[in-house]
Amino acid sequence: MNILTCQLAGLLTLQPKVFGDARGFFFESWHRDRYRAAGIEADFVQDNFSLSKKGILRGLHFQNPAPQGKLVSVLAGEVYDVAVDLRRSSPTFGRWHSQALSSENKLQFFIPPGFAHGFQVLSETALFHYKCTEFYSPHDEASLRWDDPDLAIDWPIKEPLLSGKDAAAPRLKDIPTARLFP
Repeated sequence: MNILTCQLAGLLTLQPKVFGDARGFFFESWHRDRYRAAGIEADFVQDNFSLSKKGILRGLHFQNPAPQGKLVSVLAGEVYDVAVDLRRSSPTFGRWHSQALSSENKLQFFIPPGFAHGFQVLSETALFHYKCTEFYSPHDEASLRWDDPDLAIDWPIKEPLLSGKDAAAPRLKDIPTARLFP
């Protein structure tokens, strides 16, 4: 497995070792000891799947308290995945990182607690998988505006399809400090 770091501390892109031949392929999507050796000491407690159509943007979501770390991947299709640093004490607070995830590249993206997360579907459909370090808690869930001009995220599709909640999400500067991470 190859591990790629980025400029935002804690974010990791993982490239599993894929074994393939004319019959198809095989790879390990999770192996606790190998992933711990890579720096992911998370205790995953919940797995989620979502199926979305082209142009859908889900996010940017986070939970606080009870923040979730996520190991995400795409089982079918392609997405533009984004994590935004919401850790107030971080030197990269308010900065974002994107990662192309697809069933072809088989990459995984680890987003530790303290980040908002979202993705935009680039293929006709995408089957998205999330391994989460904390249970979903509707009471703790919050959203960050996907098109916040202060973040200036370069989304590939400029007019995405959004849920009502995501369309009404606040800008980062309007989120109370207590709602963010230390």
